[in-house]
Amino acid sequence: MLFLLKKYYENVISGFWNQLFAIVALGILGALYFGCLGVAWAVTGEFTRWGAHFLQFIDWDVSSYSYLKLINFTGTPLTRIDGVMVIGMFAGAFISALLGQNVKVRIPTGRRIAQALLGGVIAGFGTRLAMGCNLAALFTGIPQFSFHAWLFTLGTIGGTYYGVKLSIHPWIMGKPKLIEIKEVGKVKGNPIYYRMQPYIGMLGLAFFICFLLNLVSENYSVNLLIAIIFGFCFGFLIQKGQICFTSAFRDLWLIGRANTAKALVWGMVVQTIITAVFLAKGMPPKVIWWAGPGALLGGVLFGVGIVIAGGCETGWMYRAVEGQVQFWFVGLGNVIGATILTIGWDSGVFALLVEPFPRIDLAKNFGYAGAITLTMLMLFSVYLWADWRQTSKSRMIGR
Repeated sequence: MLFLLKKYYENVISGFWNQLFAIVALGILGALYFGCLGVAWAVTGEFTRWGAHFLQFIDWDVSSYSYLKLINFTGTPLTRIDGVMVIGMFAGAFISALLGQNVKVRIPTGRRIAQALLGGVIAGFGTRLAMGCNLAALFTGIPQFSFHAWLFTLGTIGGTYYGVKLSIHPWIMGKPKLIEIKEVGKVKGNPIYYRMQPYIGMLGLAFFICFLLNLVSENYSVNLLIAIIFGFCFGFLIQKGQICFTSAFRDLWLIGRANTAKALVWGMVVQTIITAVFLAKGMPPKVIWWAGPGALLGGVLFGVGIVIAGGCETGWMYRAVEGQVQFWFVGLGNVIGATILTIGWDSGVFALLVEPFPRIDLAKNFGYAGAITLTMLMLFSVYLWADWRQTSKSRMIGR
């Protein structure tokens, strides 16, 4: 039975998992997630809460931190919608990696660990300064018509440019590792280990389904159950499509490759249209944050950080479950950076970079027709820029 399911997956289902399909599917799911639960697909808010839990564990009083009140720090990861959704994402990404025979423990050098941790801290701080990461302040923020998301996006594009400049510096790159020609292309590892992974993935999927059925039988919260299922689908898709916002922008600056950036635009176009339907029916948006220098600077820091670290918020999650140890440290850095922002929020950050500036909801200011038109024009501009970048870079390489 498992053998037949494996063959069906390889011959039928896997053929659909190109990156554009995966990103558009994520756009649809992101909109439906909002429509079903009334919250935006986001992850770094939950990582910030993890940092607060750690502070509590070491007897640090967090009751006075206004940032934690702002992001509704209550309960535990198992009782929060974001918490169980993130757990579902890790599960979905891991099972997807097993089905694709992509799980392998890879140990990085000390230099790469240091870069991962440093980049993660910078990115984590930046995301929370901007009130969201590549999801809530970009991929799901733009479709909810929050102008702060556009400031974050512009900052991220600029930040990845400077991140690329920093990452190719010899001090960061280090010395190249020389490999004998006879080692190039040589298959390493245990072939049986890789052949067994799809079967383990099938068993994991069956276990996950049984786990969900058990939750249903125990009258588990419907909203939390829905969040777990959506999280699983999110994680499965980001791993299968290898979706990382770092590569989307970094590749544009390095080699002019625009495939991922263009696909992200299409994903947001679809998500914007569906999200607008829910908003027009009276659902309040969840990511209308301050459109000021905090969003722009947060985007710059995020862009620099993810390039140094090698992965964004979604990128490090699926790579971590693939066994790439470097990205465990990126995740740790994200939590640390977000926690630092939480502690410093009331010590001048909020008053200087955030509080004086308005929350701009394009739908309220221009109506839904106007907001959709503006958003489409701006997304089209990003698409044209990415296409121009790819064309001009190709001409330069051709010379």
